[in-house]
This record gives sequence, C-alpha cells and structure tokens, in this order.
Amino acid sequence: MATEPLDRTGVGLRSKRGPVLLAVMLSVGLVAIDATILATAVPSIVEDLGGFTQFPWLFSVYLLAQAISVPIYGKLADLRGRKPIMLLGIGLFVLGSVLCGFAWNMTSLIVFRLIQGLGAGAVQPISMTIVGDIYTVTERAKVQGYIASIWGIASFVGPTLGGVFSDYLSWRWIFFVNVPLGVAAAWMLYRRFEENVRRDGRPRIDYAGTALLTVGGTLLLLGLLEGGVVWAWDSALSIGILGVSVITLTAFVLVERRAVEPVLPLWVLNHRVLNSANSAALLIGVLMVGLSTYVPLYAQGVLGQSALVGGFALAAMTLGWPISASLAGRFYLRLGFRTTMLLGSIVVVIGSGLLVSVRSTSSVVYLALACFVMGLGLGFSASPGIVAAQSSVDWRTRGVVTGANMFARSVGSAVGVAVFGAVANTIVASRLNGDHDDLEHLSGDVLDPAIHGVYLGAAIAAVLLIVAVSFMPNRVTPAE
Repeated sequence: MATEPLDRTGVGLRSKRGPVLLAVMLSVGLVAIDATILATAVPSIVEDLGGFTQFPWLFSVYLLAQAISVPIYGKLADLRGRKPIMLLGIGLFVLGSVLCGFAWNMTSLIVFRLIQGLGAGAVQPISMTIVGDIYTVTERAKVQGYIASIWGIASFVGPTLGGVFSDYLSWRWIFFVNVPLGVAAAWMLYRRFEENVRRDGRPRIDYAGTALLTVGGTLLLLGLLEGGVVWAWDSALSIGILGVSVITLTAFVLVERRAVEPVLPLWVLNHRVLNSANSAALLIGVLMVGLSTYVPLYAQGVLGQSALVGGFALAAMTLGWPISASLAGRFYLRLGFRTTMLLGSIVVVIGSGLLVSVRSTSSVVYLALACFVMGLGLGFSASPGIVAAQSSVDWRTRGVVTGANMFARSVGSAVGVAVFGAVANTIVASRLNGDHDDLEHLSGDVLDPAIHGVYLGAAIAAVLLIVAVSFMPNRVTPAE
C-alpha cells in the first residue's frame, strides 16, 4: 500500500503538488502531440515509403501494443508504484520515436511504431492514475482543466508541426520532436515525484493471458484489415483467421478466471460503474482515433487542401475535446456523472450527423465545424467516465481500473482503425478494381465515397455511446 508523501493542500502548478502535476502534463503532452501530428503527415509518408493499404497499420499496431501493455503496466503500478513504470514508458516512447525517424520503409516504420505503442501503454494510464492518487474527486474537476489544456495546445501544435514538416521539411521530424519533450518529462518526474510503496514480494505476471491476448488481438485486426481487400470475407482464409481469433480470445477469458494476478481482472466486468465507463471508453476510442485517421485525408484528397489545412480540420476536433473536458468537472459535480455523459453523447451524435452531411463541394470550415462539435461531445463523455471509475476503488486497485479503462479505449481505437480501414479499402478496391496501392490513383471521386463509409460507421458508434453511458449511476461514492 502507498502512503501519501505529498501535502494534499492547494491545487495548481504553484502548490506543493505542482511539480508532480507539471510532470504529468509534460508526459501527457508527449502522447498528445504524437496523436495529433501523425495523421496530417500520412499522405507524405505513404508517398515516400509505401502503399495506401498499409498505412492503417501505423495506427493499429501502435494501438494494439498500447492496448496489450496497458493492463500489465496498471498491475505493476499497483504492485511497484507509479514512478518506475512511468519512467519506463517514457523511455520506450522516446526510443521508438527516434527509430521511427530513421525508418527506411513502411515495414520498419510499423515495427518502430509498435515500440512507441509499448511506451504509450504506460504513459497514458499511469499519468491518470497519479492524478487519481494525489487529488480528490472535487479537486480533479479543476485539475482536468490543466490536463485538458495540454490537449488543447497539442490540437494546434501537432497538426501545425505535422503540416509544416510535411510541406516544407520532412515527415521524419514529426518523430524527432518527441525527444526533447520526453527527456523533460522524465527529468521532472525523476526529480520531483516521491512515493512510498510497500513491496510484497515479486510481482506475478500473467504471461499466459498476455500471450493469448496478443495472438487473439493480432489475428482479429489482421482479419478486419485485410478482409475484403486481400481476400474475400467469405474465403476459407478469412473465416479461419477470424475463427482462431475468437477461440484464442475465449481461451484468454478462461485463463483470466484462474490466474493469480490476471492481466485483466474479470471482476471489473461485474462492476456497474466500470462496465459503463469502459464501454463508453471503447466507443470513444472507435470514434476518436478512427476519425482522426481519415479527416485530414478527406480534407486533402477530396477537398483539395494542403496538409497544413487538413491538420487544422482535425485540430478542431482535438480542440473541442479539452474545452468540454475542462468544463465537465463542474457539470458532473452539480448534475451527476450519467447526466453529464448523456449530454456529451447526444452532442457526439449531432457532430456525426454533420460529418455525414459533408460533401466534396463543402467548405473545409464546415468539415472543421463537424469535428469541433464531435470533440465537444467526446470531452463531456470521456472525462467523467475515468473520474467515476477511479473514484469507485481505492489505491490498491486504482492502477488496474485506470488501465482497464485505457485498455478499453485502446481496443476501441484499434478496432475502429481496422474496421474503418476495411470499409474504406473495400470501397476503394471496388472503384479501382483492386489496384489502389498508388496514392496518385486515389482521386477525390474515389476517396469521397470511401471516407463517407467511415463517417456512417462513426454515426452508428455515436448512437451506441448513448446506450453505454445510460447505465452509469449519477452519483459515485468515493473510495478514498
């Protein structure tokens, strides 16, 4: 069990907990900028390194590595403390960034993105776990504003840098820019964050569960990405891959029931607050990352805008999120968690409707408006969910619960990229008779219907989000 070495007085960067909060903000910034900078550079990367059908793996392999590692990091953080796991994550992320910057083909870039994903698997959940440790529920309503400001800054800095690097320098700089930020975050955390953790022996890692989750998740993504493109959906190969993935994931569930220290404890599935929060997180992952992959591509390939302008269209979504996240604390303290999340999910549905209505003759401002509305809704839906989940447990299981929530979002993101990629690739293949590896052949007439298929899928996910958050209780009794 951990003891609190930090004086729980005052909220903000000038309080005694300020240096720790600053370290968390720098760590979040590391992932936030990477999340917003890559999508704008996709056309340049594809043109330089490889084919259109491979680029979704830049996102999916990163998200898969993140999803698989998050529960392990969450368990280790509960057993060994937050600080060493956070430093490990930052180190892996910076290493992966440097390697990505020197990638020589699409395959090598995908492999190095996997290393980045392993680092992000620690950075995101442990950052939120630290905040949950040192701030109360009421204080977190204010701290969310600080954390949200990082995503707001990243929503402009990331796409701007991505566009500038793509148009005037080289896309490789979108990875090198992570190095100074990562070093600063690690140094601040190492110097300022102190915690006392009682160590009860060597942690027992669920290697069998991790292996089954890795194999099952990889096969599922492979089947979704390549089905309907490389092989037919009803082919023996497609059925075999998806079938083995289902069997492997079923075995994973059976192993978790008997594991001493399960990588993903199944008791979280019997908890009302966690069920609703994790279901919402999964759907938010589908919406956020799936759309961030295709909005810049639509702005450039269909509306004829530059990479920089396409980045700003995406920035509208990532700007709306922190604005509403910073306000969400006031809402859920006054109206309750369920009411706030329902409000957000309704706004998401409105935003998805605007996206579906975008046409090739639309202004890029209209596309940005639709993205901004979706971002507002996502912020009101996501932030209360993670706070409610953390508040329903104590320190000993807060890492696992935070990891489970981030795991759900990561899985949703990976599945979203895979499903949306399969939808887009299938439509593109039908338009070009299967020959869509050359970026120059992807005219606006081909991309428009393909990406609209993605927008329709997002609208369906938005409706499901309303269903998921409706099961969240309005009030959660803090377990602190």
